Amino acid sequence: MAQRASDYKVVTVFGGSGFIGRYVVRDLARRGWRVRVATRHPDEAAFLRTAGSVGQVVPVFANIRDDASVRAAVEGSDIVVNLVGILYERGRQSFAATHREGAARIARAAAEAGVSRVIQISAIGASESSPSLYARTKAAGEKAVLEAFPDATILRPSIVFGPEDSFFNLFARLARYSPVLPLIGGGRTRFQPVFVGDVAEAVVAALDKPETKGRIYELGGPSVYSFKELLQLMLREVNRRRLLVPVPWGVAKIQAAILGRLPRPLLTSDQLAQLKTDNVVAPDAATLADLGIDRPAAVEVILPTYMDIHRAGGRFSGPGRPAGS
Repeated sequence: MAQRASDYKVVTVFGGSGFIGRYVVRDLARRGWRVRVATRHPDEAAFLRTAGSVGQVVPVFANIRDDASVRAAVEGSDIVVNLVGILYERGRQSFAATHREGAARIARAAAEAGVSRVIQISAIGASESSPSLYARTKAAGEKAVLEAFPDATILRPSIVFGPEDSFFNLFARLARYSPVLPLIGGGRTRFQPVFVGDVAEAVVAALDKPETKGRIYELGGPSVYSFKELLQLMLREVNRRRLLVPVPWGVAKIQAAILGRLPRPLLTSDQLAQLKTDNVVAPDAATLADLGIDRPAAVEVILPTYMDIHRAGGRFSGPGRPAGS
């Protein structure tokens, strides 16, 4: 009989204290697993201890650039989940070191430790031929993981949304202070946002299905939106009227060169390259439905549950009644 996810005992989650990771950890804990949250800063992951019973969720130190700490984190684990990723480069935190070398190191350690399953979180758009270094290193990471651990399952989400996301929250904060919001390239780039809870469920579902071994799945929500449509949805929820101004690619390139130097860049040249390609599930890809998730949450349903903190007139003012600028 095939082994189910609930038969496993210990799972190590790299990047478990991040946005997606905290939902994955909680779902795994609810299944009764003992969860190690592997992170460079275990103290910052202490809040996850309450996701399970006493001693069930334990933050441990691991640096994905260091073989010894990665091996220690996976030793004795039945499952390894790698969620580590960065959106921009800073110092030693490079795309290559994180997405390719780090992912390969984790997969090799999992194979050496006799781990049963590996789940690698990548991204829609991962491609060796992409103009974006982010996307190229994501593809290189996938390849390295499958070389080291051929039975690994790769999950590629589109933009992930939820209460702690860095997309809707970012633009909602900008809308508080700026009378205009930029539409890079006219705002025509298409996205298929997927709810963070559905991504976490996809991780658990993949572990329950032996047929997911060695396969790649693309995770997108029920609808496709242009960048402009996503900003319009956000503005409606926060009760603000803002001018959406198309920004030509050439002008955006100059802006990215400047904004990319900020400690937490609003736009980088590499992100600009990503925006030139639609971020949607490929027609021939395996999807959430193939993982048994037939009704992924829609943006329109989830967004009101956390955009209220950004609303003009207060969180109880209700959406759809713009308070002006």
